[in-house]
Amino acid sequence: MFGLGQWEILLVLLVVLLLFGARRIPDMAQGLGKGIKEFRKAVREVQEEVDTSTRDAAPGPSIGGTVASQPSAAASPPPQPSVPEPSVPQPSVPDPPVPDAANKESSQS
Repeated sequence: MFGLGQWEILLVLLVVLLLFGARRIPDMAQGLGKGIKEFRKAVREVQEEVDTSTRDAAPGPSIGGTVASQPSAAASPPPQPSVPEPSVPQPSVPDPPVPDAANKESSQS
C-alpha cells in the first residue's frame, strides 16, 4: 500500500497519536466523516438537478422562452458526416533522366 510496510504504517499512526492525542483523533475522524457525507449529498443534489433540467428541456432551441421555429426534417436531408478518402501511398519512382537538346547536338557533331 503506497510502498509502505507494516512498520512504517505503525510508526505514522504512533506519531499521529502523539501529536493529536487520543481524545482529538475521534473528533477529527467524525468531522471528516461529516464532510464526506455533505459532499456526497451535494453531488447527488446536483446530479438530480441536471437530470431534471435535461428531462424538462424543450426539443429545440428557445428564444425568449418560446421554442424557435425549426425547418422540417423532410425539407432537407440531414447533413452527412464528411469522411476523408483513405490515402493510398504511391510508390516513389524516380523520374527518368531527360536528355538536354544542347547535349544531343554536341554529341552528334
